[in-house]
Amino acid sequence: MSANLFPIALCLLSAVTVAATNLFVKRGGDVLSTRMIVSLAMMLSVVPFVPFVPLPTPAIWGALGISVVVHWFYQFAMIRALHRGDLSLVFPVMRGLAPLLTAITATVALGETPSPLGWFGLLMATGALIVFAMPEERGGKHPPIKQAALFWAMVTALGIAFYSVADANGTRLAANTKTLFTFVVWLFMLDWSGITTAMVWIRRGKVWADVVPQIRDGMIGGFLGTISYGAALWAFTLSNAANVTAIRETSVVFGAIFGAVFLKEAFGPRRIIAASILALGLVLLEFAP
Repeated sequence: MSANLFPIALCLLSAVTVAATNLFVKRGGDVLSTRMIVSLAMMLSVVPFVPFVPLPTPAIWGALGISVVVHWFYQFAMIRALHRGDLSLVFPVMRGLAPLLTAITATVALGETPSPLGWFGLLMATGALIVFAMPEERGGKHPPIKQAALFWAMVTALGIAFYSVADANGTRLAANTKTLFTFVVWLFMLDWSGITTAMVWIRRGKVWADVVPQIRDGMIGGFLGTISYGAALWAFTLSNAANVTAIRETSVVFGAIFGAVFLKEAFGPRRIIAASILALGLVLLEFAP
C-alpha cells in the first residue's frame, strides 16, 4: 500500500470501528452507562501491554496531561449534550462540526494549514456530514431543536477538535514505534476516569443497576473502540490532524448503514446524496496540493 493510502486506510478502519462502537452504545439504550463501560474496557484492553512499553518521558507525560484534560472536557460536554437533547440532534452537530474546528485549531496550534482547495473540500465535507446525520422526517416533521442541547453539542465538537490536536501533538513527540505505543497505552489508562467519575456522580445510588444490563454491549464496544482510536492515533503521525478527523467522521455514514441493516433505521435519498458530496469533499481535502 502506498504511503499516501496507508493513513487513509487507518482512518477508514477507525471510522468503521467507531461506528460499530456507537451501534453497540445506541443498541444498549443507556448512552452514559454504556459509554462508561466502553472507556473501562478500552483501559482494560491495554493493561497487559503496560509492562512492555517504555515509561513516558517528561515530554510525553506533559502531552498526556493535556490530552487527558481535554478528553475530560469533551466527555463532560458530550454528557451535557446527551442529557439535553436526543442523540439524533446532538450527534450530527458534534461530529459534523469537528473536522472544521480541528482544522482551525490545528492551524493555530500545529501550523497545519490546508490549501484553498483543501479548505473548500473540508467545508463540503462538514456540510455533508451535518446534512447526512440529521434524522429522517417522521410524519413530515423533524424533532424539535433544543437550544441548550445545540449549544452543548457545539461545545462537544470543540472538545473533539481540541483532543484531536492534543493527541496529534502527543503522538508526534514519540521518537519511535515503542514510544508511540507508550502514549497510546497511557492515554487509555488515564482516559476512563473522567466519564466514570461523571457516571458515579450523576447516577449515584443506582450505578450498578444501570451498568449491569449494558456490560456485554459496552465490552464489545470497548474492544472495537481500542482498535478505532489506536488506528486514529497512528494516523495522526502520518497525516494532518484535520484530514484524520474528517475521514474518521465518516463514521456517521457507516453508523447509518449499520443502523439501516441492524436497527432498521431509514437511509433515504438525502443521505445517499450527502454521502456522495462527503466523499468528494474528502477527496479534495486529502489530495489537494
